[in-house]
Amino acid sequence: QVQLVESGGGLVQAGGSLRLSCAASGFTFSAYAMGWFRQAPGKEREFVAAITWSGSSTNYADSVKGRFTIFRDNAKNTVFLQMNSLKPEDTAVYLCARGRSPYRGIYSRADDYEYWGQGTQVTVSS
Repeated sequence: QVQLVESGGGLVQAGGSLRLSCAASGFTFSAYAMGWFRQAPGKEREFVAAITWSGSSTNYADSVKGRFTIFRDNAKNTVFLQMNSLKPEDTAVYLCARGRSPYRGIYSRADDYEYWGQGTQVTVSS
């Protein structure tokens, strides 16, 4: 079955960096677009970044553009989110997700993703 397992979250001071990983299994990883979302307490799930199946194109929320980088290693079935210059408002549970259809596009809507991981907590202190 499809599994997405995030790791790499933690507590970091403002201005610091973290790298999140999402290990995928149970499907042909290299065929699917992947995305990262986040959800803070009392807030709706928010798009963060996405990457095409090949890794050739990426898309970012305006709030993280220039600070976060999404990339993937198809040989290791893993997608990453490098987060630099972290701010307290980046505090949230970060979730990775798999697109619905193989070899299709890049998505920023949660409805375009079919499978989700459990998430990893990122806390940024001021």
